[in-house]
Amino acid sequence: MLGSLREARATLKQARSNTRPHWWDAELDRTEGGLLLAEGRPASDAEQSYQNALQTARRQHAKLWELRAARDLARLWRDQGKRAEARELLASVYGWFTEGFETVDLKDAKALLAELA
Repeated sequence: MLGSLREARATLKQARSNTRPHWWDAELDRTEGGLLLAEGRPASDAEQSYQNALQTARRQHAKLWELRAARDLARLWRDQGKRAEARELLASVYGWFTEGFETVDLKDAKALLAELA
């Protein structure tokens, strides 16, 4: 499995090596955060990737990417015992949406918000 994780990180690096900026940069940062956790790297490394994803998504006004980054960061914070911060972050992004509540991303965010309540 570690080999697969390394291959995934190499693919992310290759995707980043093209001229920037890309509309998918936030998603690359979010994905990298998950890979770092899967590799057993420090949670602070993953948190930085998630924070980068949030900043990029906000700068690009990419609400779906922002939701995904907020959800993953909220999960990390939940696991670290930062439940109030996790809920506040995710609720602020989730509250922006007015439709699409049947999508997997919004269903997942809603379930996590309920868990954090």
